Amino acid sequence: MPALMFIVFGVLIVALVGVGLYMQAKRRQELRAWAHGHGLSFDPSRDSGMDDRFPGFRCLRQGHSRYAHNVMDGKWAGELPVTAFDYQYTTGSGKNQTTHNFSAVIVRSPVPLKPLFVRREGFFDKVGEFFGFDDIDFESAEFSRMFYVASPDRRWAYDVIHQRMMEYLMAAPNFTIEFEGLHVIASRSGRFRPYDFEAAVETVRGILDRLPGYLVRQQMAGG
Repeated sequence: MPALMFIVFGVLIVALVGVGLYMQAKRRQELRAWAHGHGLSFDPSRDSGMDDRFPGFRCLRQGHSRYAHNVMDGKWAGELPVTAFDYQYTTGSGKNQTTHNFSAVIVRSPVPLKPLFVRREGFFDKVGEFFGFDDIDFESAEFSRMFYVASPDRRWAYDVIHQRMMEYLMAAPNFTIEFEGLHVIASRSGRFRPYDFEAAVETVRGILDRLPGYLVRQQMAGG
């Protein structure tokens, strides 16, 4: 009986590995087709330099053993430079290590940007508020309840997130948004499906399109 159980266990392990490899191959095929359909290149290999390429984004500098893969590069709609990818990193070590996966889209902005971090509020944000670790609040109580916003320049945050931007973000798909220099990243825990990559690009494009004219002129003139 022990020998039979060992054989069954071995077969199950092989089957699970096989299913995992099949799902990875299927995902690569889907993303390759999606990328080429939007005029983007596709590279499934590991890219360990994404965090150095975009050092300002906190999500790319978590943990260790981090790398991007299924990287898609090019110009969205022939005009907006984008880099889309899956990302993996590890926290802990030995028996206590955990592997984390997420997907992201990075869009190059035509306008220089100051740091800004926007995401949906979670339980620990509310706990932090209780202990005095508050994020930036806005005139809209509904928006302030829904979103955690942080920036070293509060004035910049208020200029970017005006009433129309609040309405847009509240109706937009759920992504974590971060500004840094000439780039904006939209990310979310877990792996995007092809249409999630598209939604992320369009969400960022909508944000950039809603930057106030006076702010754009100010930034183009050097802040």
